[in-house]
Amino acid sequence: MLTHQIVLRPGDDVAAALGALPAADLLLAFGAVPWFETPALADALRRRFPDAAIAGCSTAGEIAVDRVHDGTCVLTAVKLQSSSARQAETPIRGMDDSFAAGRRLARVLPAQGLAGVLVLGTGVAINGSALVDGLQSVIGKAVPLSGGLAGDAGAFRRTWTLGASGPADDQLVAVGFYGDRLRMGSGSFGGWAPFGPARKVTRCRDNVLFELDGERALDIYKRYLGDHARALPGSGLLFPFEMLGADLASSGLIRTILGVDEAEGSLTLAGAIDPAGYLRLMQASTDRLIEGAATAAARVRAGAGEPRGRSLAILVSCVGRKLVMGDRVDEEVEAVAETLGEGTEVTGFYSNGEISRSEFHGDCRLHNQTMTITWLSEA
Repeated sequence: MLTHQIVLRPGDDVAAALGALPAADLLLAFGAVPWFETPALADALRRRFPDAAIAGCSTAGEIAVDRVHDGTCVLTAVKLQSSSARQAETPIRGMDDSFAAGRRLARVLPAQGLAGVLVLGTGVAINGSALVDGLQSVIGKAVPLSGGLAGDAGAFRRTWTLGASGPADDQLVAVGFYGDRLRMGSGSFGGWAPFGPARKVTRCRDNVLFELDGERALDIYKRYLGDHARALPGSGLLFPFEMLGADLASSGLIRTILGVDEAEGSLTLAGAIDPAGYLRLMQASTDRLIEGAATAAARVRAGAGEPRGRSLAILVSCVGRKLVMGDRVDEEVEAVAETLGEGTEVTGFYSNGEISRSEFHGDCRLHNQTMTITWLSEA
C-alpha cells in the first residue's frame, strides 16, 4: 500500500494541488461543509482520478498526520498493491429508511472476496444503529465494517457525503475492499466517566427517548445539566448517555443527544435505545479522553499483523470530544499517531457518530463520544 496526503485550504488552486498527487485506487476526502456545497471539488477529483473509488464527507474537524484542522479538506490518495477497492452509494430517505438504506448499500458491493467495508453516512436524519444493522444483515457480521457519520461543525443541520455521483446531503457511501492480502482492523475507546444514578427507560421508540423512570426524559436531562440546558441541543454533546442492560451491566455503548422536542419532552439520540435497559449520564476530562484515544490505538495495533509497506489509519472521533478538549484536541490525534508508528498514514475526521467493532459484542455497532480507528494494510 502506498499513500500520499495533501491538505487543501480555502483559496488553494485545487487542480494544481491534485496534479501533485500520484495515481491512486482510492481517494478519501474529509473536509469542512463548504467544500461539498458545490460540485467543484468532486469534479476536479473525478477529472484527476477517473478510475479511482472516491469517498468522503463533511466534518466537524479534519485529521491529517498528527493534527486537527478546521475549514480545510484533507485528501488521501491510496495505491493498493495486492487488493482492490469498489465504491457504492445509495440515497437515504429519512431516519425511518436507515435500515433499508443500509441493505441497499450493501447489495451494491459484490459479496465474493469482500474483505472489509468502510461506510460514511449522513450525520442528521439517520438512525446509525439501524444503518449498521441493515449493512450487516447483507454482508454478515464476519466481514469487518467501520466508518462514521458526517459532521457539520456541531450544528446538526446539514451534512454531506461524497461518492461517485458527487456531493449530496441525502446519500450513504461505502467502499468495499477485496483481496485475501487486505487486512482491516478497527477498535474504539471512550474515556468518559458516569455521574448520577442509572435510570430505567420507561418509554422510547427506536432512537427517541420519551421517559426515564416514568418522567419526561427532557425534564430529567435539563435538571442534571443546570445552566448548560440553555444551550441544548448543542450542549448535549458534553453530557452523553451510557447504555446499560436490564441487569445494569454496561453495554459498552454511549449515545449522544442529536435533538430535543420541548412539546413532547423527548430526546433524540444518535442510535437505537434498549427499551428494557437503563441510561446513565456521562462526563469527561481532557486527560481521560486522550488516554482513551491512546488505548484505542494500542488495541488496534496489537491485533494487526505486520504490514507490507505503509498502512492507513482512518480516525473517526466524536465532535463532543473535540468540544471538551478545546485547544488540546491535537493531543488525542498525536497520541494515536505515536502509538501506530511512523509507517502509518493518518487521516480522518470529527463526526456525528462512529462505526466500529464493539469489544463487548464482537460485531459492529454505532458508537458516540469515542475515538475509533480503522487500520488498513496489506500483508
